[in-house]
Amino acid sequence: MNDSGLDATNESRVLSALKGKQILITGTSGFLGKVLLEKLIHTIPDIGGIHLLIRANEKHRSARDRFVNEIASSSVFEQLKLRDHDAFEQFLEDKVHCVTGEITEPFFGQSKKQFQALASKIDVVINSAASVNFREELDKALTINTLCLRNLIEFARDAGDIPVLQVSTCYVNGFNKGNMHEDVVRPHSGRLVRHADGYYEVEDLIKVLLDKVADVKARYSGDQLKDKLIELGIREAHHYGWNDTYTFTKWMGEQLLLKALRGSTLTILRPSIIESTLQSPSPGWIEGVKVADAVILAYAKQKVLVFPGRRGGTIDVIPADLVANSIIMAVAEQILEPSRQRIYQCCSGSRNPLLVGEFIDHVMAEAKENFAAYERLFPSQPTKPFIALDRRIFNAVSTGVRRPLKMLDKGLKRLGQGYDLKVMGSLETTLKLAEVFSFYSSPEYVFHNDKLLSLSQRMTEADRRLFPVDSGLINWEHYIRKIHLAGLNRYALKERKLYRLKTGKRRVA
Repeated sequence: MNDSGLDATNESRVLSALKGKQILITGTSGFLGKVLLEKLIHTIPDIGGIHLLIRANEKHRSARDRFVNEIASSSVFEQLKLRDHDAFEQFLEDKVHCVTGEITEPFFGQSKKQFQALASKIDVVINSAASVNFREELDKALTINTLCLRNLIEFARDAGDIPVLQVSTCYVNGFNKGNMHEDVVRPHSGRLVRHADGYYEVEDLIKVLLDKVADVKARYSGDQLKDKLIELGIREAHHYGWNDTYTFTKWMGEQLLLKALRGSTLTILRPSIIESTLQSPSPGWIEGVKVADAVILAYAKQKVLVFPGRRGGTIDVIPADLVANSIIMAVAEQILEPSRQRIYQCCSGSRNPLLVGEFIDHVMAEAKENFAAYERLFPSQPTKPFIALDRRIFNAVSTGVRRPLKMLDKGLKRLGQGYDLKVMGSLETTLKLAEVFSFYSSPEYVFHNDKLLSLSQRMTEADRRLFPVDSGLINWEHYIRKIHLAGLNRYALKERKLYRLKTGKRRVA
């Protein structure tokens, strides 16, 4: 289904490497997973097969049923269907194989025989399944982001040396500051010891965390148990040098893989803040509300006017299609040059920095000049500015005004139902969003991706055209104003009345 106009098979090292190969992918029910799947179908018609590990649910009892109803029906495939609907359907029939399973279960929830049979077919595994809830209960985050990788390791070893590409996050860098390069991350706290081979031993740490989880479960139940497990996760993350449970458990997952797959073919690919697509499958395609979008949407409704952030700090945003392209290119490299461990970061901060202040100004400018073009995003023209405050000032101001406002709000409500202090609701919304996202809007470091750009240069010109990874291609003003906001309006906000502020997804699997 490749329509690039290139004699791609002859010119592209990526297409040659992946021709006839069988790839297993987890996480295709998620945003990035869908973009990745669309790109593979669109650009690599000669791939041998794409096997999707999909968890069944109450509504869809088989992987194929869930795929047809929740994934293949996505608007991400709109362009493929418009281009040649029959060819798209034929590709799904011939080359997309749905495997009912659960990555968190031994043998992926299958019999050992089924597990081994699947492993014998696969040439490479791409794991993009994760819980991206920044405030997940610690036990769930450990299971989905860390412990399940033991099952992936067993799968990779079962048939010898199946290459593994693990999608992680640049934010495994935690509370570190400065320039962050494509290397094993040193914990900021200094409480963990690095092995001579480069990784950090985390098995004892995992045991300690599981013991603490068991202790909490023995003492609490119901909603209180959930809250205590969330609190435990955040407390332990902070103790060891991370902002939230998500990044802490993703870092531990990296260490398990680096240790277990020494001498094997492993690539860890770390994206920064993944947002709407730059070009493919169409500019601005997005699903759901991502990190930056929760704050944009709250501003659009004039619920958040002040937020902790450094206007001069670099907010690292990367379009989803550049991440998918990086994954595909890195997988091709694994096949061409196996038996090595590599770490890449897919980011924009060092190559094409976007400042927090610039991001805010572009959003406000588009809202002021063209709000009517975004009927779902902007209920009306925003009349108040969005201000980024130093985090310490923000904390001092919000703490100082919250108590008197709360007292005033209660007093007004006692006078009758007609009185309600709207500013109190706005403050609570701001504080809730700040609690989850302020770490990402007050960056203390810059991500570098020299190794990823070097990989792109080692490939051919055809590969760079088919699979661009360079954030230098992005014009930030145009991307934010004309691509990203339009994408939010068209794809993320189906119906404005259904919109709710969210603090993260439960899981992708």
